[in-house]
Amino acid sequence: MKVSDFDFELPKELIAQEPIEPRDKARLLYIGSTLNDLCMTNLPEILDHGDMLVFNDTKVIPARLIGTRDSIKFEVTLHKELKQDIWLAFARGARRLKVGDYIEFAKDFSCKILQKRLGGEILLLFCHYKGSFDENLAKHGFMPLPPYIKRNNEVIIDDFQAYQTLFAKRSGAVACPTAGLHFTRTLMDRLKQHGIKIAFVTLHIGAGTFLPVKAKDTADHRMHSEWGEVKDEVAQKINQTRAEGGKIIAVGSTSLRLLETAADEFGNLRPFSGETNIFIVPGYNFKVVDSVLTNFHLPRSTLMMLVSALAGKNRIMRAYQHAILKGYRFFSYGDASLIEKRQ
Repeated sequence: MKVSDFDFELPKELIAQEPIEPRDKARLLYIGSTLNDLCMTNLPEILDHGDMLVFNDTKVIPARLIGTRDSIKFEVTLHKELKQDIWLAFARGARRLKVGDYIEFAKDFSCKILQKRLGGEILLLFCHYKGSFDENLAKHGFMPLPPYIKRNNEVIIDDFQAYQTLFAKRSGAVACPTAGLHFTRTLMDRLKQHGIKIAFVTLHIGAGTFLPVKAKDTADHRMHSEWGEVKDEVAQKINQTRAEGGKIIAVGSTSLRLLETAADEFGNLRPFSGETNIFIVPGYNFKVVDSVLTNFHLPRSTLMMLVSALAGKNRIMRAYQHAILKGYRFFSYGDASLIEKRQ
């Protein structure tokens, strides 16, 4: 399947640079048998009593670091922790770095280049710091905003607060599960009053989610891996909900990918803890998820392929053109869509 099949033209002014406040006032495009322009506050009325929303409770760490080597500035984005003090990362200007070089982020916080890998990854050892690693990261790091969100001195936004969901609990992500940004405590209370069940899984999103698909054919794309966990009691709750006729709505593509990873061929969800690199494209047979609530995604991205697999490519392309014409806000800080699985 050609990657170009998932391309579309998006006006730059539709790329959201900051979130709507309050968050549940974001627009919601309901993509079912028809298209309906709604608001996130309508969600409790759309879902049925007994349905279940599954959220990702990962917490974004301040994974972007700015340091120097011999007075040359480098921007490093941590990607994945392999073990204590050893991280995979991406770095701007990585070609100028050599194995054995040190990057200093502060006088008492630096790392050593252990390895340079294919695809621009570097392997880092944080070996010179006092206190805990997390304390140093909190002190010297910045939130790893996607490259399409621009910041300057005229824009004052607390991204440490804004780029984090209400449910952020388990530290480890270097990108936010942005579908969760639309939920407020008020909206959660209304969902519970309507008999909507809630469950949480964890998928630590890596920086690979921002990498473009360079292959011309989807069969040639190498999907990045991420660590996730579905606990036993959560798997049981989801299986019971399905057995009782309730629908499973994944909040975000990350929750969806993890649920489909943890499901067996019969659609039973099993406890899971480990890496997943599942790559969902049209033709995939969904085992657990009935719908997904997600933001509007980048053209030619793996996430465009995922939602096209769920709803059908033609339906998604029509929905995206509708969203563009109606002025929906796109990407991480943008509006939401609720997409039903094609029957």
